[in-house]
Amino acid sequence: MHILQPKHTKLSEKDSEEILSKLNISKSQLPKILSSDVTLPENCEVGDVIKIERTDPSTEELNAYFRVVV
Repeated sequence: MHILQPKHTKLSEKDSEEILSKLNISKSQLPKILSSDVTLPENCEVGDVIKIERTDPSTEELNAYFRVVV
């Protein structure tokens, strides 16, 4: 992983269900990320939910984004 690349984490099924219920959406409503994307962690399969963590350089605040693997 490169130093400028945001952290990508595969969520467990329990964690992904909690996030989806908190956001009140389904997996099909999440933005997509291709299974061939080189930034994905190993052992990712279609349908997995990925958490992407980025730090805002101006405020140093940690932001989380979610994607579903297609």
